[in-house]
Parts: sequence; C-alpha cells; structure tokens
Amino acid sequence: MNQSLRIWLDAARPKTLPLALVSILTGSVLAYSSGKFSLVVALLAFVTATLLQILSNLANDYGDAVKGTDNDKRLGPLRAMQSGAVSAKEMQRAIVFNILLTIASGLALVFYALNSLQSILAFIALGILAILAAIAYTMGNKPYGYVGLGDLSVFIFFGLLGVSGTYFLHTGVLDSALFLPALGCGLLAVAVLNINNMRDIENDAACGKRTVAVRLGQRKAKQYHFVLLGGAVLAFAIYLLLQGKPMWISFPFLFSLLLVINHGKAVWLTHQPAQIAPMMPVVVKCSLVTNILFATVVIAQTLVS
Repeated sequence: MNQSLRIWLDAARPKTLPLALVSILTGSVLAYSSGKFSLVVALLAFVTATLLQILSNLANDYGDAVKGTDNDKRLGPLRAMQSGAVSAKEMQRAIVFNILLTIASGLALVFYALNSLQSILAFIALGILAILAAIAYTMGNKPYGYVGLGDLSVFIFFGLLGVSGTYFLHTGVLDSALFLPALGCGLLAVAVLNINNMRDIENDAACGKRTVAVRLGQRKAKQYHFVLLGGAVLAFAIYLLLQGKPMWISFPFLFSLLLVINHGKAVWLTHQPAQIAPMMPVVVKCSLVTNILFATVVIAQTLVS
C-alpha cells in the first residue's frame, strides 16, 4: 500500500468507524420493522455518518496535537500529526476536504429522503450542527471536549439523533418508542469514549483536558462505565420485551449480556491506565455486537409477526 495512503487511513481511525454505523443500523432496522425501509437512504446515511466520524477523528488529531495533549506520555496509538507524518497545514486541508464530502453526502441523503421543505431545512440545520460538533470537540479556543462535554455530545449524536434521525429519514415520522433503542446506542457510544478517557486520564489531567473520567477519577469512572453498559443493555432489553413477541425470539440478545459482563469485570480489575488501553477494541466489539444482536432480534420479531 502507498505510504501516504496508509498514513491517511490510520488518521481516519477505521477501528472507530463502527461507532458511526451502529446508530444508522439500529434506526434503519427499526424503520424496517415498521414496514418502511429504503436501501438508498440506508446507504447514504451510512456514508454520511462515516464521513462525520472521520471528520471528528481528523479534527481530534489536529486539536490535541496543537494543544500538546498528544505527547510522548499519552498511552493511545500514535496520531498522524503527533508522529510528524502529517503537517498542520495538510491536516487542515484534509479537514476542509472531508467537510465538503460530508456536505455533499448529507445533502444527497436529505433531498432523496425528504419532501417537506420544513423537514429538509431541519435536517440541514442538524447536519451543520453535527459538523460543528465534530470540529469543536478539540479544535478552537474553547473545545467542549476539554471541559467534559464530550460524553453528552456523543450520547446525542450517536444515540438520540443517530437512531431517531435515521428512522425519520426512512419513515417521515417519529415514534416515542425509539427512545429506548436510541438510549442504548448512545450509552454504548459513551462507554467507548469513557474507555478512551480512562486510558488517557493521567495525561489528560496534566494537559488540562477535563474529561468526565478526569473529573470523576479512575474508580468512579469505572462505576460510571458500569452504569453506561448496564443501562444500554437494559434499554435494548426493555424495548424487545415491550413488543409482546414470544420470549424465545429475544434469547440471542442475551449473548450481549455475557460480553458486557466480561468486559465490565476486566475494567474493574485494572489498576493502572495502561491496563485500560487494550480494552478499546473490546468495548467497540461490545457496542457493535450488542447493536447487531438487537437488530437481528428486531428483524426476527418482524418476520414472525
């Protein structure tokens, strides 16, 4: 593979991209269960969400490098600007290019899926807000990720808006029942961020990055992690039970509980931030598998109804 291409692929952080896709998957599957599903809408939503996640990753690479948070004491993977492989100007150009791609994909999605001018304008506004949120997490003079608001942003965009927005693009309506799966998606996405922040808790504190993990401290951050994981599984489970379908259909979802329990136990037994580092792919797997199992059960419930 071309070295330059490899550098930019690494900068895009492909291992984080499933986080952008699970809320689209969940929203699309819920739309399918309601009898309204568009493959084109699903694909365009997947592309747009992926581009937004890449934008967030590039902006995070730039912001943390400029502020000195990405340094030799950081425990996570070496970032593009931190390593010197990409200059600040190159990263700025990549961010602008990514924004243009995101806008193009987002507009294609909105104009294909929606007919109402009011809905189109509302989703364009949400799209602009999502782009600004991706950039302002670590970039600018007052990045909200440095004051502990990253968890809230992730919960909103990867949970509430991701699921309900995708559902609306398919169906043209909203349903209060969406809150539970949207809650589950959002909490799992925050759990991934929390592992990231627990891993970097010491360096972030030293650099003035006051994440939720830094504010709570390591022990309480672990307890917070259990609440996120348990709340997510419970939200998904309650939604499935409320559908009134035969219990045996939902049994495959129990596998997610085993994953979450094993991961939570491993987190609790850690004593140093360095021990948290290998758990990033594990928590991503928990999020992805839990959402896929939920989607599978929803489809199964739909087919037997």
